Amino acid sequence: MPKDNTIKSVLIIGSGPIIIGQACEFDYSGSQAARSLREEGIKVILINSNPATIMTDPMMADRVYLLPLTVESIEQILEENQIDAVLPTMGGQTALNLCKEVEELGIWEKYNVRLIGVDVKAIDKAEDRELFRQWMIEMGIKVAPAKTANSYLEGKEFAQEIGFPLVIRPSYTLGGTGGGFVHSKDELDEALNRGLKASPIHEVLVEKAVLGWKEFELELLRDANDNVVIICTVENFDPMGVHTGDSITVAPAMTLSDTAFQNMRNMAIRMMRDLGNFAGGCNVQFALNPENEELIAIEINPRVSRSSALASKATGYPIAKIAAKLAIGYTLDELKNQITQSTSAFFEPALDYVIVKMPRWNFDKFKGADQTLGLQMKSVGEVMAIGRTFPEALQKACQSLENDAIGLGYYGKSLMKNEELLEKIKTPTWDRIFRLKDALMAGVSVKSIHQHTHIDRWFLHQINDLVNMEKQLEEHDLETVPVGLLKDAKKLGFSDKQLAHLFGNCTEDDVYEKRKALNIVRTYKMVDTCSAEFEAKTPYFYSAFDQENESIVTGKKKIVVLGSGPNRIGQGIEFDYCCTHGLQAIQESGYEAIMVNCNPETVSTDFDMANKLYFEPVFWEHLWEIIELEKPEGVIVQLGGQTALKLARKLEEKGIRIIGTSFDNMDIAEDRGRFSDMLKELGIPYPKYGTAYTTDEAIEVAKEVGYPVLVRPSYVLGGQRMRIVINEEELEKSVLSLLKHLPGNKILIDHFLDRCQEAEVDAIFDGENFHVMGVMEHIEPAGIHSGDSNAVLPAFNLSAMVVTTMEYYAEKIARALNIKGLINIQFAIKDGQVYVIEANPRASRTTPFIAKAYQVPYLNIATKVMLGAKKLTDFNIEKKLEGFAIKEPVFSFNKFPNVVKELGPEMKSTGEAIRFIKDLRDPYFRTLYKEKSMYLSK
Repeated sequence: MPKDNTIKSVLIIGSGPIIIGQACEFDYSGSQAARSLREEGIKVILINSNPATIMTDPMMADRVYLLPLTVESIEQILEENQIDAVLPTMGGQTALNLCKEVEELGIWEKYNVRLIGVDVKAIDKAEDRELFRQWMIEMGIKVAPAKTANSYLEGKEFAQEIGFPLVIRPSYTLGGTGGGFVHSKDELDEALNRGLKASPIHEVLVEKAVLGWKEFELELLRDANDNVVIICTVENFDPMGVHTGDSITVAPAMTLSDTAFQNMRNMAIRMMRDLGNFAGGCNVQFALNPENEELIAIEINPRVSRSSALASKATGYPIAKIAAKLAIGYTLDELKNQITQSTSAFFEPALDYVIVKMPRWNFDKFKGADQTLGLQMKSVGEVMAIGRTFPEALQKACQSLENDAIGLGYYGKSLMKNEELLEKIKTPTWDRIFRLKDALMAGVSVKSIHQHTHIDRWFLHQINDLVNMEKQLEEHDLETVPVGLLKDAKKLGFSDKQLAHLFGNCTEDDVYEKRKALNIVRTYKMVDTCSAEFEAKTPYFYSAFDQENESIVTGKKKIVVLGSGPNRIGQGIEFDYCCTHGLQAIQESGYEAIMVNCNPETVSTDFDMANKLYFEPVFWEHLWEIIELEKPEGVIVQLGGQTALKLARKLEEKGIRIIGTSFDNMDIAEDRGRFSDMLKELGIPYPKYGTAYTTDEAIEVAKEVGYPVLVRPSYVLGGQRMRIVINEEELEKSVLSLLKHLPGNKILIDHFLDRCQEAEVDAIFDGENFHVMGVMEHIEPAGIHSGDSNAVLPAFNLSAMVVTTMEYYAEKIARALNIKGLINIQFAIKDGQVYVIEANPRASRTTPFIAKAYQVPYLNIATKVMLGAKKLTDFNIEKKLEGFAIKEPVFSFNKFPNVVKELGPEMKSTGEAIRFIKDLRDPYFRTLYKEKSMYLSK
């Protein structure tokens, strides 16, 4: 069935600010859908309140509305535009819930807009726990024994009937919000109340817990002719009981028998065909009893999800792009496979490699949080790794996490006794995978670990292979290690740093030189969707220690962009936005753009964004081998946040050109001592400060600069471990804690300017001309991290004199640092005096916000300036903003009920929204301004 020509314009609903459970995977799906529909000549109108997204770029849609995701906003859009259809499946749970609310008010009908990609009945069947159960039972598909409760008493009654352990699952929620396990009567009251409160319709499902069963997910697509394809089967490493967003997952499924797979496949296809009258993507989750392979259905999501972003990257099959085309009437056999360009989209991908996804947590930001993993999702980001085998992919995933892991097992020898280790791994925690290895290393048997954790023995044997390899390697040093053993170790994913650690008396560079001489080097394999059965045309690669290299190096001049790795607090989607724009600017300047990143949720890792994508850890060894192969003109580190910046020193040492600001000048900005000396020379005021390496030194410095003081480590992002202290006792405590967590780090102690105003300037400098992108004033007083503060663009309360002084100082600093590209400078204003707090010689979290508010493609301009391809005078920059734009932070405290919701110098927010106001009389702004308190009332 060809395209439905009655659809001329489509509204896409985005997912809003980033919260735990709903991150930038929806920017990826929304952007893909918008591009896919516009290819068909359809007018795309888009609503989303998150300014740091690619999907809200003017180039992505015909009209973009940066408005709050409310019924009023939707009605305003329908008033102003002739819209034929709405596609709500690209914006996660937020978009589905909003779509349903608009439907219930009869607004779609009033404006004659039809739903595509899903229908309301399907949303109800999938999201309403009771309807889902009834529907499964009617179809003869097993589900866990359960009952729905709308009140506390009902819930209590059912719990007694069903017996413990139980699961409480609220209806219509996201990322398992409000859900939880109940092991005994004592826990029931709190869990029931929390669940009922979390559900927008005050309804929970009380279900028998199938703890210890295995969990699988299938990603499917269905068209209007009822054709269904299974894109990917994903297996959870952790058994049932851990939210899939918090579980390590593996694709394709590793421990599934063919019979069980066929049963699961048939059930999923039946569910999808029976779900309602729609065409698009879907995700189905099953639990499997490992004893007898009995299957039960857990849930179905009639939208693209976190897993579909992962499945798209894992297989190279662009699910959201195809789902958007199916929604407007195409059938699968009419569409092409984007990667081979010769086979049809009605072709199930086959993988000849293994994918491992690992979540990334930020518990250090939530003091007192329960770190046990359960039904509520707690991770803030994820990484994906591709390897030829499971152990290789697992080690690469560990190297991608950026939590000091250099592979699996970075703690050295475990100091725990075996009984303690077994007790520790019983409960799922973020570091359980590392503890499993410790236990195997200590000689605990696979059988015993399996009994305690219910993790499949196959996975445990694979980790045991790594342990055995480690024991063999420890018997040698770099000189005596046999060539075969070294090669096998590399094939199992051991990094040079791990090997240097095991051999002793050598560095990672020594290991690299040795294996290079032996020709044990990485080759690059293409992700081709079809196990090399057909020729693929996409430049999407992963590394392996194989014979044949499939990454053909061209003769063009190349630029490598370093991505920002997994999302975390302080470094999120904003930097992916910067990287994506950087890639486009590089291509427009006539270079070949090469992307290196490991985050599956992002637009920058889409296979057709860069000329070449290396899906590899942003980890020195992996980057270095790509550089050795590609021999680029240089590397851009300004766009990938602190992740990319941290690799600048190594690049400098190896003589690789850093595009834009030089390493030495970046180092001046990052090194407090050098930076303050520079400010002193320039005659720019800054708070008094000192540096210390011990508590005694710190006490001396604090006496000199005067309390209150701000204590922090150097080279961190998002205010990691920063504290404001008011006396000696507090100072000693925070310095000891810092030295414990970051040994050897230089501690900075600044005099804290109490009750001052904070503001920041983002700017571009090309070596001659200086351009201020924006001046933002924070509503909260200094002492609250800039990422957690509501900020207004342009400044609304600072005198013209203060703003001019800030801009003057910013230009002086940019000239002194010889900035090429972007710089962000933070100021404190006290009693009319302007002080410089810090300078960041890179893209900042606010760069995308300013670009959106003023409608100027600042990242494109800045990248061309870095490359030296253009000067600022070559651009005609026109800022368009009537009134003011407010950046409002969004928090995910609801996932951590017992955490103190206090704001301070360490960043806690997970996302942001943008709100435009005409003038300062706006009621929203006035409320915000009144509430300038230090505590979050939210």
